[in-house]
Amino acid sequence: MGEFIVYPSHGVGKITSVDEEEIAGTTLELYVISFEKEKMTLRVPTAKATAVGMRKLSSPESIEKSLKTLKGRARVKRTMWSRRAQEYEAKINSGDLIAISEVVRDLFRSDRQPEQSYSERQLYEQALDRMAREIAAVRKVDDATAVSEVEAILEAGARKAEAAKEKEEEESNANEAA
Repeated sequence: MGEFIVYPSHGVGKITSVDEEEIAGTTLELYVISFEKEKMTLRVPTAKATAVGMRKLSSPESIEKSLKTLKGRARVKRTMWSRRAQEYEAKINSGDLIAISEVVRDLFRSDRQPEQSYSERQLYEQALDRMAREIAAVRKVDDATAVSEVEAILEAGARKAEAAKEKEEEESNANEAA
């Protein structure tokens, strides 16, 4: 009781109790999971918990691995937005922290980059929220602290990428002048 879990399509929730209910003449043991932010309660049969993808919070090592993923280069496929949006949505709802961090990395825009479309921004916010809430639960900090940490890593990566690009352009211009 009181244990935090990750439910793939809803993110981090807290098991508030394990109840027995009679449904269609069958007695079922159910996890009662509270999702504070969404003001939602979910009842999941204990026997189906793993089948639906419910899992324990990530280990601190997995958290570090997901933060390392943010430092990588954004991989944006050259496919139609609708197809990419579906792929991002599937990654977010997979409950896999590394997949979610890939979405955060790929959809992040620094202040110096072009604006995002509304749907891009929505998916980014959803992925960032899922990632930050799991980090916050594992590290026992508040969501805002976790969001700040993730965004600081993303900003640092964006600055590093811009500096590398400027250096490349300078070298290119120097070679042309020579």
